[in-house]
Amino acid sequence: MDLRLPRVRGLLRGPRRMLAAAAAVVVLAGAGTWTVVAGDDPPPVHRADRVVEVGDGVRLDTSYFTAGSDGRRPAVLLAHGFGGSKADLRAQAERLARDGYAVLTWSARGFGRSTGGIGLNAPDGEVADVSRLIDWLAGRPEVRLDGDGDPRVGIAGGSYGGAVALLAAGHDDRVDAIAPAVTYWNLADALFPNGVFKKLWAGIFVNLGGGCEKFEPALCRMYQRVAEKGTPDAEAVRLLQERSPQAVGDRIDVPTLLTQGQTDSLFPLGQADAAARAIRANGAPVDVDWVAGGHDGGDLETGRVEARTAAWFDRYLKGDDSAGTGPAFRVSRTVGTGSGDGEPRLEGVSADSYPGLGGDPRAIELRGREQTFENPAGAAPPAVSALPGIGGSGGLSRLSSLGVGVSLDFPGQFAAFESAPVREDLQITGSPTATVRVQSTTDDAVLFAKVYDVGPGGAQQVLPAQLVTPLRVEGAKAGKDVTVTLPAVDHEVERGHRLRLVLASTDLGYASPAAPATYTVSLEGGLAVPTALGDTAATAGLPAWVWWAPLAGAAVAAALLLTARRRTSAPPPDPALAGVPLQITGLTKRYAKSTDRYAVRDLSFRVEKGQVLGLLGPNGAGKTTTLRMLMGLISPDGGDIRVFGHAIAPGAPVLSRVGAFVEGAGFLPHLSGRENLELYWRATGRPAEDAHLDEALEIAGLGDALARAVRTYSQGMRQRLAIAQAMLGLPDLLILDEPTNGLDPPQIREMREVMIRYAAAGRTVIVSSHLLSEVEQSCTHLVVMDHGRLVQAGPVGEIVGSGDTLLVGTPTRVDAPLAEKVAALPGVASAAVTDGGLLVRLESTGTARDLIPELVRLDVPVESVGPHRRLEDAFLTLIGDSA
Repeated sequence: MDLRLPRVRGLLRGPRRMLAAAAAVVVLAGAGTWTVVAGDDPPPVHRADRVVEVGDGVRLDTSYFTAGSDGRRPAVLLAHGFGGSKADLRAQAERLARDGYAVLTWSARGFGRSTGGIGLNAPDGEVADVSRLIDWLAGRPEVRLDGDGDPRVGIAGGSYGGAVALLAAGHDDRVDAIAPAVTYWNLADALFPNGVFKKLWAGIFVNLGGGCEKFEPALCRMYQRVAEKGTPDAEAVRLLQERSPQAVGDRIDVPTLLTQGQTDSLFPLGQADAAARAIRANGAPVDVDWVAGGHDGGDLETGRVEARTAAWFDRYLKGDDSAGTGPAFRVSRTVGTGSGDGEPRLEGVSADSYPGLGGDPRAIELRGREQTFENPAGAAPPAVSALPGIGGSGGLSRLSSLGVGVSLDFPGQFAAFESAPVREDLQITGSPTATVRVQSTTDDAVLFAKVYDVGPGGAQQVLPAQLVTPLRVEGAKAGKDVTVTLPAVDHEVERGHRLRLVLASTDLGYASPAAPATYTVSLEGGLAVPTALGDTAATAGLPAWVWWAPLAGAAVAAALLLTARRRTSAPPPDPALAGVPLQITGLTKRYAKSTDRYAVRDLSFRVEKGQVLGLLGPNGAGKTTTLRMLMGLISPDGGDIRVFGHAIAPGAPVLSRVGAFVEGAGFLPHLSGRENLELYWRATGRPAEDAHLDEALEIAGLGDALARAVRTYSQGMRQRLAIAQAMLGLPDLLILDEPTNGLDPPQIREMREVMIRYAAAGRTVIVSSHLLSEVEQSCTHLVVMDHGRLVQAGPVGEIVGSGDTLLVGTPTRVDAPLAEKVAALPGVASAAVTDGGLLVRLESTGTARDLIPELVRLDVPVESVGPHRRLEDAFLTLIGDSA
């Protein structure tokens, strides 16, 4: 089915017989017959567009597709997703028509050209409309009948349309087979999982519907009430449950093909699991297919799913026993990227029976003491897992499927428990579970549980499919044991990796309590991990060409692989620079969308061990851009950055030897300085023994203050704690951006001593600061930039004490035109106005003896002439008017 769902809009597009529904179906208008001729072999497809009145003034815009002979054939209803219309389904409808079906598509209430308020598949609204459309099909001469008024009919749809397929099967016993995809079983559970409001997805729903006023009034009031309170009430839950397939789950007894997305924070795999268990209990055949994509992006495998849907209908609508409907359970796995466009390469793994979400559990021991953390006031800043609405071409979940960690937890806002490295590859298929004890300073606690796959040394942690389980723990003030069912995933943990169970207090996609609270969490058992499709499952059946194509294309594949590696691999390390902390050569970065404007241009300098290097320049000189390239945050357009001989690029391993402090580092005020640093280091995922916490704290010189709450710290102490945080792990290269901002003179002196002590051990510090007098006292070397270029580099003493710069004292301020005349004198490189006179830099041919007569000739009121001795003067001389 056509489930290619571009961006947010596409991601949601999609009673026994109700006597009132059957009362009247009035065809108001026909748009004639439209014919597509698709070549010599396929029959032409005839499409008739009609507007159908279904009662209460509601009109549905429909399209009816047939092809081939005039004989009777089964019918298929195709339902679109939320925010879409019948137009999304035309291509699939034409294919099914050529395959021998009568196909009817329609725009649901409130979408496309159909009228009516959006009822989220209300039984007396959208579901009743399906029964009326089945009535209409029963009167068509092309449609096969099983009885009077009973057409042979199946229903397929994605998301919103998948839910109406399930609901129609429960409300109307004329439905014979269904194929719902990436949909929900319980809408209340999907939007209020475990009593927590999924605020971002709920907002997207309302916006895609055209705003609250486009919905039924009761739904609009419900949304406004829950969005304002941040918590669902009993009426909201009831309202969504009665519009959910679960409400009629005991009456759905038709063959059902359930397709569900693995990258789906809106309708996760657990929704399909609940549907499969209920429908199978009614005695109906059920197959389950987990595709690689979902509402959060990725590959929805549209072609394969449509083909399987057609085969499903061939078996259960046409009665073709030879139709291959596929395995009872199939899951798509990412096994790398293709050689062309970088899209993930998939393979299918299958089983003869659906194992559910807890099959073949394996016990994983977790370690970790009781931990206390905070729900901050306003639940901000929130942790980040999935980002609803950025799916389309892949989204965060696609990155996680390729082993890229993109989630974010804030220190002091989570507890973490970790396993030992697994001794062999571990395939998780289903929902891990764990039992924890939760205690809160408030009656209720809201937590977000997730399991990370952590690489060796903690260098990288991946949140599979970017999924979390929210849970509301009532009665937590007295302490409560909670069994957490984590999100269902299909994910391989490689040998040597660890599993990390995290319980966080916030998540961007959900509503957390705005009032601050303190949570305490401890383990009450290990992690039970389902491994139903570990090593025993068979790869899904593949066409014959899969077996001979590798032989025919082996040479081509090898060539593509080699060239791809050459394109993406970093330059090899330079052994000659292995002991050099930093060498920048020809570094260039253009402004965005510009070919001739540069933020940094042809910048080159070198920094040695033990140096404290000051990076100076006026606003716009390119300092920040240079530091961002140095830290691997942005890529240069040209040139080379080498740290200990290794080329710098985003994610380069050598960046583990670089520490950075950016102005404004935040700490949790109720925790001590030491606790803040411990939480921060734990969040990096690296072993505790690598932190060198005591060494960093000794250099920072905080003493007994480490045991005090950070809220009692002075600004200078907070700055030194921030520097200590940057120094954790004792990085060989430390980058400090404005570390003395907001400090008084004694605090600035303390910060100077911190930097000097750190470099004294053979490490290197780069500091960017606007306090020139402080740079002069703390730095050993300088790099001065202006307009993206290097102006001068060298030891501070040489630059400050260079004999080519003179301070010309005057009793009154020199105006700019006169300074320009001085700058134009023979032997003068530049002249800048400063307090008390002029700073004049001489060329190699210039001398003070030659300068003085020229100054007198220009009527400069000279009182004194002498070499300058301040960095500020040298700086102004070097960059002139730019300052």
